[in-house]
Amino acid sequence: MPPRAVLTDIEGTTTAIAFVKDGLFPFAAEALEGFLATHGAEPEVAGLLAEVRAAAPGREPVAVLRAWMAADSKATPLKALQGLIWRQGYADGRLQGHLWPDVAGCLRAWAAGGLRLAVYSSGSVEAQRLIFGHSVAGDLVPLFSGFFDTRMGAKRERASYDAIAAAMGLPPGEILFLSDVAEELDAAVAAGLQGCQLVRPEDGTVASGRHPEARDFPAVARRFGLPAHSQAG
Repeated sequence: MPPRAVLTDIEGTTTAIAFVKDGLFPFAAEALEGFLATHGAEPEVAGLLAEVRAAAPGREPVAVLRAWMAADSKATPLKALQGLIWRQGYADGRLQGHLWPDVAGCLRAWAAGGLRLAVYSSGSVEAQRLIFGHSVAGDLVPLFSGFFDTRMGAKRERASYDAIAAAMGLPPGEILFLSDVAEELDAAVAAGLQGCQLVRPEDGTVASGRHPEARDFPAVARRFGLPAHSQAG
């Protein structure tokens, strides 16, 4: 049976890995100290800094954040702070969310066809909304009914997908998860979700052979019986 909902990863799936690695991450790293100096006393930022201090007692938060950045850590407070920094960049036009050309038309067709759309990414919910809200294809946020980040759990753990299915109010088998990372798909399938690996040559993705594969979103649509989109869409 075709799925009733599509849950999608971002980096390597809807969006070029280079946009995140070579664009967003350096942008946040360069702006970190200035952002904290200007906004560190604001409740949202202060709360995240408190989480950093709790995670690494006795260390300066900036040093911890820098270490996390260098290690490409998925630490939730780091991801949340990066999202807040990126918000400024999107707002003043320095950043625009990259999407592969095949993505927006399919998302619109799937939403119009009655599928529920949601995002699950290690980037914060704030960062997810910014990429889709300020994308090269316009504001796509209204297409989505849910945004999930690492507060639901790690992406390679089955329990995270159990929690997301419960939050979406759907049987796991009615949700299709799209990701370029086979280990994430392993966890999702273990929780009962359907899975498809996006194998985009531009990102150098290596097919695992453990899951259905597609090189782009139209191929996902054909493989899983989802609504197709026209080039005009």
